[in-house]
Amino acid sequence: MSDDNSIVLTLRLPRRDFTLDVALALPGRGVTAVFGPSGCGKTTLLRAIAGLERAAGRVAIGSAVWQDDAHPDKAQRFLPTHRRPLGYVIQDAALFPHLDVRRNLDYGLQRTAPSERRVALDQVVELLGIGHLMARRPATLSGGERQRVAIARALATSPRVLLMDEPLAALDAARKADILPYLERLHETLEIPVLYVSHALDEVARLADHLVLMDAGRVLAHGPLADMLARLDLPLARGEDAGVVLDGVVGERDAQWQLARVDVEDVGHSSPCSLWARDQGHALGQRVRLRVLARDVSLARAPLTGSSIGNQLPATVEAIADGEHPSLALVRVRVGQVPLVARLTRRSAHALELAPGQAVWAQVKTVALME
Repeated sequence: MSDDNSIVLTLRLPRRDFTLDVALALPGRGVTAVFGPSGCGKTTLLRAIAGLERAAGRVAIGSAVWQDDAHPDKAQRFLPTHRRPLGYVIQDAALFPHLDVRRNLDYGLQRTAPSERRVALDQVVELLGIGHLMARRPATLSGGERQRVAIARALATSPRVLLMDEPLAALDAARKADILPYLERLHETLEIPVLYVSHALDEVARLADHLVLMDAGRVLAHGPLADMLARLDLPLARGEDAGVVLDGVVGERDAQWQLARVDVEDVGHSSPCSLWARDQGHALGQRVRLRVLARDVSLARAPLTGSSIGNQLPATVEAIADGEHPSLALVRVRVGQVPLVARLTRRSAHALELAPGQAVWAQVKTVALME
């Protein structure tokens, strides 16, 4: 990778229940989600990157090497945490209770020499919507407000990478819904790579560009989010929330029926995949993200007439796999180059005589507009 902030890791650390053993090269911009079951090593990985755990191996952010156990000079083998330009946000905002918001942010700002400051604090304050909180102390803030301040304090250090360890896990659904749009704004605006640990697939689907799937200290697979979610050989395809994430632009708004047509990016294909979803007020041409769950996709040999399903798309069967129950099958189809996953009964798949390469019609009952 040529990214200035690309992240290259080779780390090994024995633990009581597993051994962390990873080798990764990750993008230098955007959000990389680290996902997997509890106890699989997600937090241990972040702590090893931060130098809080002494794993064996190598950590490099662009040309900056933070750890290299093979380096001949012992003094160059391991940078302590305080010398690593990183931001770290955990479930507990961990703000200084005796300082107001402004002085909490100043603490982060003062950790970085003026010549090394690459992030404008005023911009971060605006993006996170905390300007009106500056004179307040942490005890007077809501959980979501505290987390937004904690993120701003981490960014005030102008980190080369932002590590976020389940930052929304302690929030209820309403507070989580409040803070997610702010995280999306940071994602769209800042060039700092983010490693985002989560056990919530809905957060991952909404925020991530890249996905690292872990189990028992090892990486099962990693790659662009859309590709990972469309893979039938991974555990992600077996859950109730299995499905794909698609990026597109708003191409049409139907004011009469309060619907919006989203044209999914389909590079190099003459007939883009378009899906209708509820109109949430986005302007024409605005980029949005869709989530299409496998349980909301059905297949037919021909288009249906007199159906309530408004999204019917010509597709080609690409792969078929067993579902999480013996009665179910998972089918990945392509609409042009756009992947969709359908969850069918095995009986239906047999009746349709589905096979790779077969032409079908994909019927999408529900589409969730995530932005």
